[in-house]
Amino acid sequence: MADETIGIVGAGIVGLATGREIALRRPGTRVVVLEKEHRVAVHQTGHNSGVVHAGIYYAPGSLKAALCVRGVSLLREYCQERSVPYEEIGKLVTAVRPDELGRLENLYERARNNHVPDLRKVSKEEIGEIEPHAAGLAALHSPRTAITDYPALAREFAKDIENSGGEIRLGFPVTSLTGVPDGIEVASGQDRVRVDRLILCAGLHADSVARLAQGRREPRIVPFRGEYMLLKPDRTHLVRGLVYPVPDPRYPFLGVHFTPRVDGSVEIGPNAVLALAREGYRLTRISPRDLLGLAAYPGTWRMAARHWRTGLKEYRGSLSTAAFMKDAGLYVPAVGADDVVRGGAGVRAQALDRDGTLVDDFRIHRSGRITAVRNAPSPAATASMAIAEHIVDAVFSTGSPP
Repeated sequence: MADETIGIVGAGIVGLATGREIALRRPGTRVVVLEKEHRVAVHQTGHNSGVVHAGIYYAPGSLKAALCVRGVSLLREYCQERSVPYEEIGKLVTAVRPDELGRLENLYERARNNHVPDLRKVSKEEIGEIEPHAAGLAALHSPRTAITDYPALAREFAKDIENSGGEIRLGFPVTSLTGVPDGIEVASGQDRVRVDRLILCAGLHADSVARLAQGRREPRIVPFRGEYMLLKPDRTHLVRGLVYPVPDPRYPFLGVHFTPRVDGSVEIGPNAVLALAREGYRLTRISPRDLLGLAAYPGTWRMAARHWRTGLKEYRGSLSTAAFMKDAGLYVPAVGADDVVRGGAGVRAQALDRDGTLVDDFRIHRSGRITAVRNAPSPAATASMAIAEHIVDAVFSTGSPP
């Protein structure tokens, strides 16, 4: 339908990429992005490590695998067009223990199935040629893995929306969603916006905003804080590219790793500790409302019963720099607790099913005029432009909702 108004809740990178895609693909459609903060890209996008993932980790046939690989090519081209930093610094995924070698081989086969470009196995000796200060028994080298500036990218998407006649309405926390004839009324207190269709890209608040639409109550969002150390400036020369561990297949987290940034700094992290608030960027930030929501959800207790040992280990790293750096030092032995300072932190919106399963793949649901992104963790930033294509296909599909 021409001359529609499409509302998008959330001005993170996925919401903004989606708004841009609608504006490009459906001229005459008005896009209104509604954001509770007073600038775009405040939360997950603004705390992102900047890595452009090549698609190594994701199960073949999953949305993550398909949209990550597609998203990389779209992102690279867009960054070049807009002069947003995009540096292919490469990544080593390194096995440091004998029991990781089988998992490394499985990861290689998975990456091949995902058509990750130029990936190769490297020996212990070759690790040192790529990263002179790194250690390991064997590794995978992905030379095309890159870094970028995701907040800058999000701002460019916002400009595209506004230049097409759309609007980014900031300071608009959504408090209710009401069906009206041929549309939806979105309210923020006494302020009202009527839209023909609505897309929910609310990140850390994905489940609570979806409930306003009387949508599916699950999965629920569980916030995990990821904390970083920063290499001191005189030690950044010890790391050239990205150095990652072999991930544990039981978890959707990639483990503590070394990440050079486009500003020249080098981060080490993140860990993954349960945050006590959806926006709990600091250890001391506690939200009684968010805690009660976690405590009342059966999936929280089932998750805790499965993973409490790992949780305790992560909290030890949160409280002790030496404990945090113990595992990191296996990958770059020259780096120790004296070489780092505390850096920033982000909060990951991790979806959790009622049975205690941490949701790994992207989840996007459509019901009538409302499409909800229920789970979009890493590599959502990498895949943002491809996710936008997928969402727009779903929103304007004439068939059954996905």
